[in-house]
Amino acid sequence: MHIKLKGLTSGMRAVLFGVVTSILTGVIPADREPVLVVPDDLEVSVWAESPAFFNPTSMDVDHRGRVWVTEAVNYRSFKNKDEQKLHHPKGDRIMILEDTDGDGKADKTTVFVQDEALQAPTGIAVLGNKIVVSSAPSLIIYTDEDGDDKPDKKEVFLTGFGGYDHDHSLHSMVAGPDGKWYFNVGNAGPHIVTDKKGWTLRSGSIYNGGTPYNTSNTPGLKSDDGRRWTGGLALRVDPDGSNLKVMAHNFRNAYELAVDSYGNIWQNDNDDEVAACRTSWVMENGNAGYFSADGTRSWRADQRPGQRIFTAHWHQEDPGVMPACDQTGPGAPTGFAVYEGDALGESYRGMLLSADAGRNVVFGYRPVTDGAGFDLSRRIDFASSVGASTEDYRWDNEETDTRKWFRPSDVTVGTDGSVFIADWYDPIVGGHAMHDKEGFGRIYRLKPKNKTLKTPVLDLGSTPGQLLALANPAVNVRHLGFAALLAQGEKVVPELVRWMADAENPYHRARAIWLLAQLGGKGIAQVEVLLKDQDPLVRLTAFRALRPVDKLSARYGEMLAADPSPAVRREVAIALRDVPLDACRELLLKLCDGYDGKDRWYLEALGTAMEGKEQAVYPLLLERYGSDPLKWGDAMAGLVWRIHPEPAISALQQRAAAAPLALEQRHQALTGLAFIPVKAAAQAMQDLAAGPTEMAGAAQWWLEFRSGNDWAGFYPVEKKTEALSEEVKTWRDQLTKTSVAPDEKAAAATALAKDPAGAKILIQLAAGKRLSPELTEVITAHIFSNPDQSVRVLATEYFKTGAGRTYAIPEILKMKPDPVRGKEQFALSCGSCHRTGATGADIGPDLTNIRNKLDRTALLDAIIYPDADVVFGYEPWLITTKSGETVYGFLQSEGTQLLLKDAAGQRITVNSADVVSRERARSLMPDPATLGLEEQQLADLVAFLMSYQENK
Repeated sequence: MHIKLKGLTSGMRAVLFGVVTSILTGVIPADREPVLVVPDDLEVSVWAESPAFFNPTSMDVDHRGRVWVTEAVNYRSFKNKDEQKLHHPKGDRIMILEDTDGDGKADKTTVFVQDEALQAPTGIAVLGNKIVVSSAPSLIIYTDEDGDDKPDKKEVFLTGFGGYDHDHSLHSMVAGPDGKWYFNVGNAGPHIVTDKKGWTLRSGSIYNGGTPYNTSNTPGLKSDDGRRWTGGLALRVDPDGSNLKVMAHNFRNAYELAVDSYGNIWQNDNDDEVAACRTSWVMENGNAGYFSADGTRSWRADQRPGQRIFTAHWHQEDPGVMPACDQTGPGAPTGFAVYEGDALGESYRGMLLSADAGRNVVFGYRPVTDGAGFDLSRRIDFASSVGASTEDYRWDNEETDTRKWFRPSDVTVGTDGSVFIADWYDPIVGGHAMHDKEGFGRIYRLKPKNKTLKTPVLDLGSTPGQLLALANPAVNVRHLGFAALLAQGEKVVPELVRWMADAENPYHRARAIWLLAQLGGKGIAQVEVLLKDQDPLVRLTAFRALRPVDKLSARYGEMLAADPSPAVRREVAIALRDVPLDACRELLLKLCDGYDGKDRWYLEALGTAMEGKEQAVYPLLLERYGSDPLKWGDAMAGLVWRIHPEPAISALQQRAAAAPLALEQRHQALTGLAFIPVKAAAQAMQDLAAGPTEMAGAAQWWLEFRSGNDWAGFYPVEKKTEALSEEVKTWRDQLTKTSVAPDEKAAAATALAKDPAGAKILIQLAAGKRLSPELTEVITAHIFSNPDQSVRVLATEYFKTGAGRTYAIPEILKMKPDPVRGKEQFALSCGSCHRTGATGADIGPDLTNIRNKLDRTALLDAIIYPDADVVFGYEPWLITTKSGETVYGFLQSEGTQLLLKDAAGQRITVNSADVVSRERARSLMPDPATLGLEEQQLADLVAFLMSYQENK
């Protein structure tokens, strides 16, 4: 049921919704059935919808087949204050939905808990009677000790995570095949979290924004392991809250991770621009590449000349960054699951399911092993409201065409093998807002066509029932079987071995391997035999499961160091990260012998193995593969690029300058040199920049770029300042001297207001409150005609036009637009900052594919109210220095120096020690009133952006 309740307050509606929910029959009118496109052999139905629950952000299922849902009715309470919007004053809720009569639709709704501590929670895991809810700053465990579907106990399991009331925060917990708990957190830090043993994680970055609460994030924090983690994190913890471990870092906002039965971690990740979302396999200890490695710089600050957005966004050409896998383009990725069941058919077994609310789709992937990594190019639309037949995701009438209101927030596998998809039904996605005032939502269920699936009855008190639970397709249900079997100890080994031998589903066999490795000597012995299995996935899983048994990884590693599978050897390399070189020298070198010079995943694993050992390993590599840098093969060149030790400076300089080498090889050496943070490397780069070779320009770029971070102080870079003309100086003096007559002051103010450099002086004076009301009025009359756009925009901070222009979006939507005129208007009003395709400037966000992310209403809203939601990296800052100079632009990096990009796209470096104040300013994007745009021009502009098709 989707009931439109007009003219009611949020409180009245909440009461009525409660009444309706209490009498909900589960019958959904036929005309409300979804129009979702799914594979031909599957069928989809609405399993539940509002008012049984509202604004679903996450789901999980319990062993009885019930679906648990986190609501985010109070999403962005600081912003979504419309009195007509649904609101829960007592906090958000956790709901239990159940199909009691087996007709394929939920007919019972239970409020498990409503808690003021739940502010738009974004994750839930049902682990028996423990319900783990992710609601920043805390992971909260509610325990139902008596089985009455009400919590008897509440525990703050872990706390200190950043991102209160923010999407970029805590996400769902999931039980891994090893019995440990896995979860991830977005980049809205800082995350300062102490586990139950007293180990403290400290992680941050330069990302601040999204909510009023996210203002204290800081890069460069060091955790108790001595490492600097940054951005979004994939984390693992023991069920008792101890042994918190960072599995990988430097994501933007991976909404949810999934762990398959082999121990592989999978997730998607969102982007800043509209072309760089991705789905990826996560390698243990990996750096996903969103920020610079220490979190002090955005990808825009690090983007090299000519580097495409996706490559720069994920730092794909930097050593120490894992491959980004599949580029899904514009969107808003959300929930993630791995389908390991049999109910849908063998073709779906092993499929990755990745929800994307921005693209109105749940993608399906069939991953293929590719060297030491995976190929994710086999992608389908598993479930979509717009269909797989077109890449054009536009729609014309948001009020009558609701195809794109399908916003899948999560995807979960049920105990019966069906697939549930949560839909946060809304016309927009992202922007920290919601337009649907009712908080409407649905849950869809996908199953094989014309086939009935039944929830199994699981007797968790018996070994057969526990094994049946271990085989369940629902990830947290099988954890119950794992835990119960583990509690039996070694006595269950014989039966588990028989069960594993009879398993037709390979994922079942993998689950047994993890369990056997924790069942004492008898179980370990069974797993050790599997290190010689013919299946590389079995060997890989056995090694992963045995790692806690041999912490130095030498005994098992020696058995697999020359394994024919690069993926198996990769795991051995990963295990060596914290092993001293003396204990793994020969093993490490043998693993290096297996590198083919091409496999980036394998190279990153070797880099992990050499972490902290680079200086000592380099001479061993020279001895093994040759000391003449001009004769290095691809493997040796790649190894040195990856670890870039200080002793390799001379060799890298030689390779960069060597004309006989291919240009790609020389650039590789130049990049490796640029990542050595010592003065000698800067000097070598300076020598290359002064040379006559083709590398001089690239070397000069690296010098100037590094002068603001790793090589600050090593290489003097002339500060580029805007020299004031004598005329501007004269006007300035006339304005500031007390002896000058008022009419002369007014004339000077007028002249300064019309001049780009002079207007900046006026803005500095206004910021310091040194202008009289009379002069302010004079300046206001002229400064908004200044030819410098950044002046016109910044002037709105201090000078009021008094126009008070408002725009009615509904009226603009009714106009007949002309995209041809809109293209002309884009060139006049927007092209100086934004790009569409190859046209325009690279200062503001690229708008090439904006039609795939926003509808016309949302796009108009963004144009008319540019300060409402500013894309990260485009938040403008006003920096004032000790000398009184003001700098206005996008903050790109910070540390000993601040790097900003101004409205002209120029990089400006400021010494942090010279900064006396820094404050957020207005968006660099002027509102349409400042640009003098009429309603028809806005309609035309939006029509152009929504119709733009990039040439393939």
